[in-house]
Amino acid sequence: MVELSFFNILDLLGTSAFAISGALAAMNRRLDLFGIFIIAFVTAIGGGTIRDILIDNTPVTWMENTVYIYLIGVVTIITIIFRTQLDRLKKSLFLFDSIGLGIFTITGVELGIQNDLNPIICITLGAMTGTFGGVIRDILCNEIPVIFRKEIYATASIMGGLAFILLHELYFNQDVIYIITSLTVIIIRLMAVKFKISLPSFYLSEERNPNLDL
Repeated sequence: MVELSFFNILDLLGTSAFAISGALAAMNRRLDLFGIFIIAFVTAIGGGTIRDILIDNTPVTWMENTVYIYLIGVVTIITIIFRTQLDRLKKSLFLFDSIGLGIFTITGVELGIQNDLNPIICITLGAMTGTFGGVIRDILCNEIPVIFRKEIYATASIMGGLAFILLHELYFNQDVIYIITSLTVIIIRLMAVKFKISLPSFYLSEERNPNLDL
């Protein structure tokens, strides 16, 4: 069972948000029922699994607490049932993805701090936890992952991680840190899309054939 602390409640909310975004992405790609569940599952647990392996927190969270598996299953079924209503919300995939990113950034940074890791590593863990599930989702859906495109994604997570570390060093209340961090990530994502802010991209002037000699 999962202890219902504020931290774990946030973790469950982040898992739900990413499961919804994964299920929506799978349905947008017209995958079958099995495919929808697989994409929802890997989106929800992918980043956390990699994080847990890196910090040697094994068995990983979802293997130790099967409530995550049940939660992902129930949330995916609900998403399928209400897919028409969710589809009317044109920004629903983006919204749930942003919520999951904000919350999972918190869990990654917090676990890094609990393991007495360097602040830079904590921020990195936060970004990995928040983004790698989406990377796996996009790869399986045959899309270039959002993290590798111009869209502000990992950058928002990193900024949220920086806010977390700063507030932690200033001895803010832990729950306040969680709320401010998640809002920082979500607001940066929303503002970046609203005002079309993006990182610069670089490309060759001519498309080259990789099979040709340079």
